[in-house]
Amino acid sequence: MKVVAFSGSARKDGNTAILVRQVFAELQKDGIETELVQLAGERLRGCIACYQCWQTKDGTCAVKDDCINDCIGKMAAADGVILASPTYFADITAEIKALIDRAGMVARANDHLLRRKVGAGIIAVRRGGAIHAFDSLNHFFLISQMIVPGSIYWNLGIGREIGEVESDEEGMRTMQVLGENMAWLLGRVAK
Repeated sequence: MKVVAFSGSARKDGNTAILVRQVFAELQKDGIETELVQLAGERLRGCIACYQCWQTKDGTCAVKDDCINDCIGKMAAADGVILASPTYFADITAEIKALIDRAGMVARANDHLLRRKVGAGIIAVRRGGAIHAFDSLNHFFLISQMIVPGSIYWNLGIGREIGEVESDEEGMRTMQVLGENMAWLLGRVAK
């Protein structure tokens, strides 16, 4: 089994990646392969509503000049998908939004290719807006017919400076339990 995570943070290896790696640690204990794709530095654009994905039905987006098609391929090949974002003005980053819009359209055009995969959202936040951002990620999973595991609290960690989320004991514990629950769920879905 494999879980691929996409970090929409502008800071490579920042708080968002730290939270993802906390989840990964639990998944790896169960022998689940993990991969983190960091979108930092990528120039991504949203869906251009050309509907070519509905014509070609080849599992790709017609926009070919960025990494989104690679990301869609990784999602399609994985058993579980994590989307992670810092909170920007009470929502997810433009990079994660572009990924959601384009991957979502391609998935729907290709017989709902994400259906019944396990999906989990992770939010890094300095102070406010995390729940709205978390909802944005969960809306993608739910409309994609994915299965969403829970944890002991909403999947967020508090911190601004790189590494500060590690001091958020509840946030780190939430990620640990999310990893445990995601591993358990993946084991049940695979049967």
